[in-house]
Parts: sequence; structure tokens; C-alpha cells
Amino acid sequence: MTASLFVSQFIPSPSRGVWHIGDIPIRAYALCIIAGVIVAVWFGERRWAARGGRHGQVGDVAIWAVPFGLVGARAYHVATDHDLYFGAGKHPIRALEVWNGGLGIWGAVAAGMFGAWLACRHYGIRLRPLADALAPGLLLAQAIGRWGNYFNQELFGRPLHTWWALKIDPAHRADLPLKYQSVATFHPTFLYECIWNLGAFGLLIWADRKFKLGFGRCFALYVMFYCAGRSWIENLRIDPVEGSDVFGLRLNVWTSIIFFVLASLYFVVVGRRHKGREESVYREGRAPEPEAEDSLAT
Repeated sequence: MTASLFVSQFIPSPSRGVWHIGDIPIRAYALCIIAGVIVAVWFGERRWAARGGRHGQVGDVAIWAVPFGLVGARAYHVATDHDLYFGAGKHPIRALEVWNGGLGIWGAVAAGMFGAWLACRHYGIRLRPLADALAPGLLLAQAIGRWGNYFNQELFGRPLHTWWALKIDPAHRADLPLKYQSVATFHPTFLYECIWNLGAFGLLIWADRKFKLGFGRCFALYVMFYCAGRSWIENLRIDPVEGSDVFGLRLNVWTSIIFFVLASLYFVVVGRRHKGREESVYREGRAPEPEAEDSLAT
């Protein structure tokens, strides 16, 4: 009897993901994204200063990179899930409703790095050491951001009947294939990815301390760690994705495989050419900034 009761337990979903202060909606999804950005910038500042940069520069770059990243993340989502917004009976204006969820990490990283590159050119900073300094914080940001999916009751996995299964309300199962609409509990893929990212964060910090990764290798290792986890977690998900039947794999799994291979090649090739870290984090022609204090984040 006790065992039966234990197995029947599950992780409940939040009763709401939006609160109101007067007429102003406060959305949990947005709060998770904002919290992730703040943590990434804070942690990145510590690592950047320890590598010879100046406090405040990561925040300056973030002012460029974050808007680019949000646009890229939404564009990737809309491109890969365009059937949700375009076609008969659909409302294209919903493609702009970021607060309802739908941000693709690949678009965020690609467009965010482009924005960071523009900022680096403006401030006379080298992009690769900056990317290395930011890499662990990005994993923290992604771990926090995934809780926005929890509040939105989205991006869960296949049916699951055990104590760590996630209960999804009927209203959030309406867009699923018919065979899943009568199921109540599913794999909490948001939680799997959060735990994976936190573990990858610890490994990345350890590897960077031990091997003094530079020239973009720490960032490449971040991509490898994330892709390895995302590939198996993505296979658990049942939300419809455009191109999900490419040789039997979802589009995001193929994207993870491609980025993992590219990051691995970069890590090996650059590792043969460069050992340790860059002598300066500034571009040629710019006066070096005063050396900042060391940090436990290195």
C-alpha cells in the first residue's frame, strides 16, 4: 500500500505562470530569462576580470548581445515551428508573443555571439577570451531559464508514471497528438536539462582551472557538453517540431550533433596550435587595462 502511494506521486505543475500588479502582467517565463541573464553577466564579470579584463565590460557587451540573442532565439523557434503561427486558422501575430514561450537556444547563441562580436570590435576586446569567460555562466543561465518552461507547462517529454513525473494540465495537452491528450504525467525534460547544465557547469569550471583553456576552447567545450545532453533530452520530447522526421531524428537532435562535431574539431585543431591562454584579452592597438584582482571563478 505504501509503495503504491509512493509510485502514484508526481511533480505538480504551477497553477499559474502569470501574476498581475494592477494591469501589468508579471510572467514567470520572463523572470526566469532575466534571472539567467543577470547570473551569466555577474559570473562572467568575475571570470573576465580574473583573465585581465575590466569590471563592467561584460555588462557593456551584454547590452549588445542580449537583444541580438533574444531576436535570434525567437527567429529560430518560429522557423522550426512555423506551423504554430502560419497557415489556415493560425494567427501570425503570435510569432511576436515571446512571453508565451518559444526561444531556440541555437538562434540565441548564434545571434548573441554576433552581437558580442560587434561589441568587442567597438570596445577593442578579443572575442575568444570573452567567450571563454562567459561559457560557464551560459550554462547557469540556461539551467535557470528552463524553469520558465516549467511555469508555462511546455516542452515536456514522453508519458511517464513514477514519482518524478511531471503533471500537465489538460489545457496544455490540447496541441499534442491525440494519443497523448488523455495522459496526465510526462518526463520533466526541463528538470533533466537543468540538472545536466549544472553538472556541465561544474565540469567546465574544473577543466578550465586544470588546463587553462584559452583561444575559444572553453567555449567549444561548453558547446560540446550542452549538445551531448541536449541530444538525448530532445529525443524524449513529444512536442511537434518542423523537420522532426529527418532520418528518424528531430531537427534539434541533428543540430546538436552538427554543433558537437564542429565544436570538437575546433577544440582539437586550436588545441594543437595554442597552449594555455591568450597573453592579452585586448585587440592590438588598444592600451591594456589595469590588472584586476583574481577570482575564485577562474
